[in-house]
Amino acid sequence: MSTNLASQSLAEVKVPNGGEVDESLMPKSSGARTVGSLSYMFMWIGDGVNLGNMTLGASLIVAGAATLNLVQTFVAAIIAIGIISLFFTLNDRLGYKTGIPYVMQLRMSFGIKGSFITALLRGIPAIIWFGFQSWIGGTALNEIAKIVTGGSFDNTVICFVVIQLVQIVLSLYGFHAIKWVEILASVVIMLGLVYVFYVLMASHREIIAERWVHSEGTWGLPFFAFIMVFLGNYAAIFLSAADYSRELKAGISTKKRGILYFSPIFIAYGFVLTIGAMLASATGISNPVKAFAIVVDNPYITAAVSAFIVIGAVAVNMVANIIPPTYVITMLTKLKYKVAVVITGLLAFCSFPWVLVQDDSAAGLNTFVLIYSAFLGPIVAILLVEYYLLRKQTVNVDDIYNENGPFAGFNPCALIAMLLGAGAAFIEVDLGWIVGVIVGGASYFLLMKYTFKDSVFKKGTIFER
Repeated sequence: MSTNLASQSLAEVKVPNGGEVDESLMPKSSGARTVGSLSYMFMWIGDGVNLGNMTLGASLIVAGAATLNLVQTFVAAIIAIGIISLFFTLNDRLGYKTGIPYVMQLRMSFGIKGSFITALLRGIPAIIWFGFQSWIGGTALNEIAKIVTGGSFDNTVICFVVIQLVQIVLSLYGFHAIKWVEILASVVIMLGLVYVFYVLMASHREIIAERWVHSEGTWGLPFFAFIMVFLGNYAAIFLSAADYSRELKAGISTKKRGILYFSPIFIAYGFVLTIGAMLASATGISNPVKAFAIVVDNPYITAAVSAFIVIGAVAVNMVANIIPPTYVITMLTKLKYKVAVVITGLLAFCSFPWVLVQDDSAAGLNTFVLIYSAFLGPIVAILLVEYYLLRKQTVNVDDIYNENGPFAGFNPCALIAMLLGAGAAFIEVDLGWIVGVIVGGASYFLLMKYTFKDSVFKKGTIFER
């Protein structure tokens, strides 16, 4: 039976498994979805309130002068979050309507064989960041352990393994566990940040006003580059938007889903960026952890900051860095979801995060981020062009899951467009993401409409779409 998105409801989307695709990758029916609107908002708040985003806010303050002032910061934030919410809402629609995950969505544009490459471009960076975030969290947990034990315990590796095991166990329960982890993280961290905000306003508002609020700032390239950094932080997440929207309960309009992205991201990002910029203004230190210790004069500050880092690391990993690579491993290996979760955790350990956090590794890590992020803009553009312009939101879900069907090969148009977009992104790094989107999307549309005349390759032969 063909599943046409234009004529069938979500409940009617049923694709026979045939033993070739794990149950976790099958279309998720409305009855199996457990994440409501409020929980969905908390999920994105939990993802946004982390040390990395606070550091981004601190980066606005350079040598005592603000690169962007208060007004420019929030204008840039609103523009970026608006774009993020738009791409989220556009790209989450297929997953929300049909219940299919990102790795299956890729088949529609790249073909089954071609989707392996693009799935890895999302999965590998997520595994690297999973390990990186976990090591940072393990380091913070070790600091807490040293305080509690009076210095008798000091082993970051053990703490790292503990955090990895906790995250793996939680992830075995899928989005049911993620939902509660993110709610807890959101509440705890936001309450802590409210206290820090109060301290900053009570004791440091004059210097903050001088260095950030009343600073001249700039509306030039740094302003637009900051917007691109915003987008870059979420590029991988809204690329795999279907992984999240397929868990959201049915009956939520497109407009409301857009609000479910914009509101929590604005709350989380806005508040965390503000705290980061205020801390840097008050102390002249860009590292939020060190700035915390100076601003909040409390003997237990190290434990409090460390707890913040631990919770933030787990919250980010649960949303952004565990589920996507797990789906990739499940698709590539045909293994069960729970087995793939464990493998994801082991691979994160094997990414040697203790090396990546070293100062002499920073350049290599930045190069890695630059390389993989250049591909993310073109890929999301290709997905959107395919779904909205070429297919007019009409999808045969059965074909997507048919390993010997029309998507069995690879689509050279998509691969060429992805490379063209990535190449263009490298030319102007500061605006790389948006350049990649435009070039990748336009290239794909032109190649599909005119060069190959609406055809793609299947095992070396052209077949009609």
